[in-house]
Amino acid sequence: MSHDHHHHHGCCGYSTNPEDYFLTRRQFLNRAGLGLGALSLATLFDPSDLIAAGSTGPALSTNPLLPRQPHFPAKAKAVIHIFAQGAPSHLDTWDPKPELSKMNGQTLPDGGIAMGSPFKFNRMGQSGIEVSEIFPNLGKYVDDMAIIRSMYTDIPAHEVATVFMNTGSLRIPKPSMGSWTIYGLGSENQNLPGFISLRTGGLPPGGAANYQSAFLPGVFQGTSVNTTAQSVQQMIQNIRNPYINLGAREQERQIEFVKQLNEIQARNLQRDAALETRLESYEIAFKMQTEATDVFDVTKEPQAVRDAYGNTPQGRQMLIARRLVERGVRFVQVWHDGWDHHQDLEVKITAKAKEVDKPIAALMADLKQRGLLDSTLVIWGGEFGRKPTKDRNGYDNPGRDHNNRAFTTWMAGGGVKGGIVHGATDEFGAESVKDKVHVHDLHATILQCLGFDHTKLTYRFNGRDFRLTDVAGNVVKQIGRAHV
Repeated sequence: MSHDHHHHHGCCGYSTNPEDYFLTRRQFLNRAGLGLGALSLATLFDPSDLIAAGSTGPALSTNPLLPRQPHFPAKAKAVIHIFAQGAPSHLDTWDPKPELSKMNGQTLPDGGIAMGSPFKFNRMGQSGIEVSEIFPNLGKYVDDMAIIRSMYTDIPAHEVATVFMNTGSLRIPKPSMGSWTIYGLGSENQNLPGFISLRTGGLPPGGAANYQSAFLPGVFQGTSVNTTAQSVQQMIQNIRNPYINLGAREQERQIEFVKQLNEIQARNLQRDAALETRLESYEIAFKMQTEATDVFDVTKEPQAVRDAYGNTPQGRQMLIARRLVERGVRFVQVWHDGWDHHQDLEVKITAKAKEVDKPIAALMADLKQRGLLDSTLVIWGGEFGRKPTKDRNGYDNPGRDHNNRAFTTWMAGGGVKGGIVHGATDEFGAESVKDKVHVHDLHATILQCLGFDHTKLTYRFNGRDFRLTDVAGNVVKQIGRAHV
C-alpha cells in the first residue's frame, strides 16, 4: 500500500482519512452492539437501482432482492408453507383406512397391533374427498386442495426429516426452500425481508438450518419472527432505532462513513461473507422500521377479520402470513409444532387440529376473497407420517410411532389443481404404494408452481452447481394446472 498518510492529520494527531481505520470495521460493527437499524446502510444498495426493477442488467448485482422473472410464466408468486412439525398422523387426518378399522386390536402382518382411527371421516366439498372430523372448517376447502396421500421421506427422525423437508438436504447445510425462492424471484417489497419464518416459541428441531441461506448470499436467508409476542417491538428485537432522532444529516454522515469503510474493505481485503451478511441485515432492518411495525400489527385489521382467524397464536400467525404475502413477501414459513403423538393420540391430535382448523380455513377464505389464492401457493404437512399400529401396546391411551414410508401433504392455490387426491398408501396406510411422491419430487413441484425448472435453478459453490432437489426430483404433473 503506498498511501501517503501524513497529509491527513486532523486535530490531536488523529487521522481523518478513513483508510487508516478500515481494519476496525468489523470490530466497529461487532462492538457497537447496535440495535438493528441503528445504522442505515441504504446507500449500499443505491435507490436508483429500484428504477431498474425487472431489468436483467447490472441492477441485479447491486440489489439482489429486486423482482425477477422465473423460467416460464407461472400462477404462484408467493408461498405460505404451514409446517405441522412433529409428524401428524395421516391415518387420523387426510388418509382414511376402513380396512385398518376392521382389524382394530388384531395383529397386522408386520406383527404390530392394529389401531383403527378413532375419528369419523366425512365427504367434503363438491369433490367429496374424505376428511377427518377433526378438521370441520378446513375440510370445507378440499375443492381447492391437491391432497398428496403418497408422500415418503428418507429418515424417520424429527430433526433430520424437518430440515430435509425445508432444505432437501439430510446432512450438509443447504439453502432452504424460501432462500431458493427469493434467489430465483427476488422480492416484491424492498422494505420487508423476502423470506420470513413465523414461529410461536423456541427454535424448531434443526434450528435456524430450516430457514438459512447456507452458501447462497446472506441476503437470501429467512428472517425469524416470534409471533407469540403481542407487540411488534417484542416480535422483532431492536426494530426501533434509538438514534432516529439524530436528524437526517447525522444519519447521512454515519452512512457515508460506513460506506467508505465498506469500499476500502472491498478494495484491500478479501470479501468477508459473514460481514456482508451482517451489513445486509442492518440494511433490511433499517428499511423495516416503518413497514414491519405496520405489517405485524394485526390490530389494524377490522374486528370481523380478526374474529374469523381467532385471537390465538395460530390465528395471529395465519393473519400475519396473509398480511405479508399481500405486501409482496415471497415466502412465509408458518411453524405449528406439537404433532408428535406416541400416546394419548385421540385427545392430543384433536387439540392440535383445533388450534389450526379455524385459522387455516380463515386464511383460505381471506386469500380467496382478496383474489390472492390464485397467486399464493399454500402448503400444509409435516416431516413424515405415523404407523397403523399401536405404539405402546401396554397403554390404555395409545398413540402411533414414526413412519417415513407414508404421509400426507396438501397444496392449494397458485398453480395447483383443486379437489384432487394424488397417490395412495396400502390398505392399512403403512406405506405409499401408488404414484409415490418423495420430498425431492414435492420440491420440484413447488418450484414448478413458481415458474422454475428445478434442474436449472442452480448456484455454483465449491466448483459444483447445486440445486434444491440435489440430483433427484420429478415434477408431479398431475397436480399442476396449465401455466398462464
